[in-house]
Amino acid sequence: MFSRVLFISATLLGSITLGVSAQDYDSDPTYGSARLSGGFLPDPHTITVQAGGSIDASESIGGSCVGNISQAPDYRINFTPGSQPLIISVDSAYDTTLVINNPDGEWFCDDDSGNSRSHNPSIRFNNPESGQYDIWIGTYNSDLTPNAVLQISELTSR
Repeated sequence: MFSRVLFISATLLGSITLGVSAQDYDSDPTYGSARLSGGFLPDPHTITVQAGGSIDASESIGGSCVGNISQAPDYRINFTPGSQPLIISVDSAYDTTLVINNPDGEWFCDDDSGNSRSHNPSIRFNNPESGQYDIWIGTYNSDLTPNAVLQISELTSR
């Protein structure tokens, strides 16, 4: 009997711990949201945020995700595509990372693919889906929350 109670207690504790550290794309985004359709102006659509958070993306999401991010998304777009790609990138004086949950619930992550500085992230959706994109901007130091500019664009050359 004691071992069964211990097992149930450990199982519940594990469930609670996992629930606390996961990204919550149902939460309201910290810096707002926008509805964008193909051909939106101005392009790029920009928003200033503070990057970072206390959750290690490599542990909570895995795969190629790195950096410390918040539980709630930093920003959300509801996007209706046109004929162009959707490019989501970050510009910051600090080394930032980018985590996106697309309308299908897939996770996309980047560290250093941005064009303007080698330490900025960028993710390109060549055939973007219509729907909700939740965006997190991370840092490598959980105590650091530098300013960053989130850029959402359809322009391929910048």
